[in-house]
Amino acid sequence: MGQGRGWEGAVLKLLRAKDFVCTVTGAEDVRPDYRRLHLTDGGLLAATGVHPTLWVRLWFTDHGRPHQRAYTLVNPDPAAGTFSLEFALHEGAASDWARTARPGDTIEATVQGTGFEHPTPPPSHLAAIGDPASLPAINSLLRELSSTPATIWFEGTLKNLPWQGHPTHHQLHEIPRENSGAALVSRVRTDLPAVLSATPNPYIWIACDTTTTRTLSSYVRKELAVPKQRLYALGYWRAE
Repeated sequence: MGQGRGWEGAVLKLLRAKDFVCTVTGAEDVRPDYRRLHLTDGGLLAATGVHPTLWVRLWFTDHGRPHQRAYTLVNPDPAAGTFSLEFALHEGAASDWARTARPGDTIEATVQGTGFEHPTPPPSHLAAIGDPASLPAINSLLRELSSTPATIWFEGTLKNLPWQGHPTHHQLHEIPRENSGAALVSRVRTDLPAVLSATPNPYIWIACDTTTTRTLSSYVRKELAVPKQRLYALGYWRAE
């Protein structure tokens, strides 16, 4: 396993990443642009354990070349050896695979560097910025920090999606995806300074497309001077 993955696969091997083969057992079309797959884990959960926002790198083939994307595990069950994955369907190899995946299909998964560390001191307020691709991770984070008030900027609409926020504890802003993420960036730049100034120990979590994530994380670090230990940022997908 892991052959023919190019330089990304080679680097992960050097970092002692663990590889598994997962098998699709079922599929649900949550809405036309969002699909949930159920899988057996090929021993993954027994080997790695479960923690909040646990994610894996899935490997696809894109015009004959290896292609990997990060996905958060939904409802991981180590005893049963099962979990689900939720795909926000865009153009690209990962979404193409998810659209047609059927029971019996397999996918290779690599686990490396997915550990969750609780911020110290604990967050007095969570600021989370994401989109349908990172919704499973947002839900996991809100469950883990269930006593922490949160403000969420969500690019897109949550209609018919499995949103697990609480209306009295979590303030939600839904922002349409416009101009390749520029509308989301503008809204966050408008809102976030006031959110941060109103709480002593904020924690910022960003998981959007790669370009938007890079733009927002740079803004948070350089212009708002948020220490790196109070910020988590990961680009979940690349705009085609």
